[in-house]
Amino acid sequence: MSHHNPGVDVIVIGAGMAGLVCAERLRRRGYDVLLAEARDQVGGRTAGIEVDGETVDLGGQFIGPGQDRIYALAAELGVAIFPTHTAGANVLETETGRVRRFRGMAPKLGPLTLLDVARAQSRLGRLARTVDAETPWCGPNAAALDGQTLQSWIDRTVKTQGGRRFLVCACRAIWACEPSELSLLHALFYIKAAGSLAAVTDVEGGAQQDRLDGGAYGVATRLAERLGAAIRLNAPVQRIEQNDSGVVVTVKDGTTWHARHVVVAVPPPLAARIAFHPPLPAARDNLLQRLPMGNVIKYVVGYPAPFWRQAGLSGAALSLRGPIALTVDSSPRSGRRGVLIAFVNGTPARDLATRSPEDRRTTLLDSLGRLFGPQAATPVSFVERNWNEEAFTRGAYSALFPPGAWTQLGSTWRAPVGRIHWAGAETSPRWYGYIDGAVRSGEAAADAVARAELH
Repeated sequence: MSHHNPGVDVIVIGAGMAGLVCAERLRRRGYDVLLAEARDQVGGRTAGIEVDGETVDLGGQFIGPGQDRIYALAAELGVAIFPTHTAGANVLETETGRVRRFRGMAPKLGPLTLLDVARAQSRLGRLARTVDAETPWCGPNAAALDGQTLQSWIDRTVKTQGGRRFLVCACRAIWACEPSELSLLHALFYIKAAGSLAAVTDVEGGAQQDRLDGGAYGVATRLAERLGAAIRLNAPVQRIEQNDSGVVVTVKDGTTWHARHVVVAVPPPLAARIAFHPPLPAARDNLLQRLPMGNVIKYVVGYPAPFWRQAGLSGAALSLRGPIALTVDSSPRSGRRGVLIAFVNGTPARDLATRSPEDRRTTLLDSLGRLFGPQAATPVSFVERNWNEEAFTRGAYSALFPPGAWTQLGSTWRAPVGRIHWAGAETSPRWYGYIDGAVRSGEAAADAVARAELH
C-alpha cells in the first residue's frame, strides 16, 4: 500500500554520522528535514550495543590529530575525549607463530626486512604527496598510478619476502582488503587525505590516538536526540525520482515522501541498489557499481580486567599468521573491565565467514591466546560483527577504488546529479573513510543544498 506524506525541504537517506550531521546542520539553518534510515537504529558504521552497562563500539571508534570536525562535534555535544591505551610492549606474531614483543612502531622483523619496509613506506609517502586529494584523477602520473594495484607496486618495490608479507598484513589492517584489490592511486589518495602515512598507521599522533567517552555510537545517538521525530527508522529507500520541481523518495513499504532536494548518505554499494528515475548519468552509475567495500569482521572481547597491562603489554598486536590482522586495547574509560578489539580483514575475513559461529569463536580465541596468553582465551563477553553481512552496509571500513576507477570515473565522485546530493565518508577529500570524513561530508552536503536553494 502506498502512503503519501506532506513534503519537506530535504530528505536525507542514511542515519550514519554523515546523514545525522547533514540533517542536523540543515535543521539549524531552518530547513524542514526528514532523515530515512533502513536499520532499526541510527549510527551506520558507528554502530554500538550495550555490554555489562558499557557502550561497545562495533564499528568506527578512533579519532586523532587533524580530525578537527569530529573533535569540534564532540565538544559541542559534551562528549569527553580520552587517549587510547598505549603503555607497554606491542606484540608481533610471525607467520610461523613465533610471538615477539616490541616497543614503538617498528616490529622485530629483522634488520634487512625492517630496512626494506622503511624504504617502501618512505616511497609511498613521497608518491602520496604528488596526489591532489581534491582531484586525485588529475596529475601527470595519475593514469600510471591508477593502472596498477598496490600488490604490483609491492612486488616491484619490496625486495624481501618478509617485507612483502608485512605490507600485505598492513594493507589488510588499513584498507581491509588484499593489495591486489586496490588501485595504487587510491592507496596514495587515502594517505594524502589523512595527511601522511604516519597519520594513518600511528596511534600516538595518528588516527588511532583518541577515543570518545561513551563511544562513537554515543555521538550518533546524541545527534539523533536533537533530530527527534525527523528520523524515520526501518525505512529502506528503494527509489528516487526527480524532476524540475523536486524529488519523490519511495521506501520499501510503498511510503513516498516529497522534497526539493535529497542527500544520499549511504555506502556506494547501497546507493547503487537504489532505483533512480531518470537514471543516473552512465559514468556516475558505473562508478557506484565499481566500488566494493572492504571485508571486516570486528570482535569485541571482554575480560574482568585488562590483564595484559599487568603483563607489561599495551594490548596492540599484529599477526602475520592470522586470522587476526590487529588488536587494540579498547577498555572503557571507567576501568570496570578489560576489552580487546580484534580485526579479521581481507581474505581471512572471507574465509572465516564461511565457518560456523562456534568454529569462528574457537579460532579467534585461539589466536588471542597465542598473542596474549591463556587468559585471553577465556573471556566473559564475546561480540562479533561481520560487516559484510550487514544488509545496509555490505562491508567496512570504506569503499575501495580498483584500478582505473579514479581516472576513468573520478570526476563524477562528489558532483550533484540535479537535486540529488551525495554524502558519506567516501565523498570526503579529507580523512576519506574515517568518522571525521563522514562529519565533513555531512557538513559539505548541507552547504551544497543551501547553495542550490539560493539559485
